[in-house]
Amino acid sequence: MSFFQFFVWGAWLITIGTYCFNAKGWTGAQFGAIFSTLAISSLFMPAITGIIADKWMNAERLYGLLQIFYGIVLFFVPQVNEPDTLYYVILLAMIFYMPTISLSNSISYNILKTNNFDIVKVFPPIRVWGTIGFIAAMWITNLSGSKANANQFIIAAFAAIGLGIYAFTLPKCPPQKSISKDASLIEMFGLKAFKLFGNVKMALFFIFAMFLGGALQLTNMYGDSFLNDFSLIPEYANSFVVKYSTIIMSISQISETLFILTIPFFLKRFGIKKVMLFSMIAWVLRFGLFAYGNPSPEWFWMIIVSCVVYGMAFDFFNISGSLFVETTTDPSIRSSAQGLFMMMTNGFGAFLGSKISGFVIDKYYTSASGKDWHGIWLTFALYALIVAILFAVFFKHKHDPKAIENH
Repeated sequence: MSFFQFFVWGAWLITIGTYCFNAKGWTGAQFGAIFSTLAISSLFMPAITGIIADKWMNAERLYGLLQIFYGIVLFFVPQVNEPDTLYYVILLAMIFYMPTISLSNSISYNILKTNNFDIVKVFPPIRVWGTIGFIAAMWITNLSGSKANANQFIIAAFAAIGLGIYAFTLPKCPPQKSISKDASLIEMFGLKAFKLFGNVKMALFFIFAMFLGGALQLTNMYGDSFLNDFSLIPEYANSFVVKYSTIIMSISQISETLFILTIPFFLKRFGIKKVMLFSMIAWVLRFGLFAYGNPSPEWFWMIIVSCVVYGMAFDFFNISGSLFVETTTDPSIRSSAQGLFMMMTNGFGAFLGSKISGFVIDKYYTSASGKDWHGIWLTFALYALIVAILFAVFFKHKHDPKAIENH
């Protein structure tokens, strides 16, 4: 499940920018709008499906249905030639796909706990297979010559339908059905998770999750297109970087597989605050190194190192954040709380990141000669640095290694 969960996304997520910019010739604002569909669907779908899984329907069945519907919608992408139409097609696909990310976490935690496994130790190595799936999909898209055409969506569609069917064979994850006859409407609809905002520490955690969510998708949006644009410079036109841009970007995901395995050690040694701060500093390096890197022998190493630090930037926030939510919330609202975490990162945060970055790139960093990628990446690096400083100052958390071990 973990492998194909991210395979069905990785087949097109990194290369849709190349498809929209280079193959279709659309603007930053048009692409930003299309990419923001990931965020729009995350504003409400993970929370809704988390509630359904908590209260009414087996999580693995709901997961399977969503993956099948997602795959069916992707089959329509090759027939779309207008950015406005693609916006609605991708939005519908994301309405079905985005909630499966948090659902897959809930299903994994449920199965592991039922079988008496330590989730902090056992989940990260399982989650590694999701990253391996993402890498495999990126390589298939690049090597099959699909990074600038619609075949990337067909690859994802077939895999998603297969995953959806497979999901019905997973161990049963029934809802807890903890609703009493006198339950309030808030309890009936699983909205108790939103009460977490009443806790100052949790509220700050979710707010910074939103800010970091703004940075989270930026390299997914622009990374492959950035490397592909070196083809406009004659001396780099036939370079390895241009030909195999998606494979180079996959180093980021390969790095993820290594950093995921270090999460139990770092969480127990340093605690959630320092681990998330490491993530934010890594985002500064990720963007900053891209700003100065190029395919020449002298500066190619910066692109590679940027891809390596991405593993820490992504995992130390995304996976650790999910584990933090799992180990600090009441069992009856955990699926809802995971959905809420997803809503803040891939919802509000990614929506603002997609829309604002598209606008800023069009207004300040696009000219007749192309895009000023140096300025774009430096702007992103400055944003990540500001978020890191604010987080270090305002998020208060006392690390308790025993609390981690007990979960």
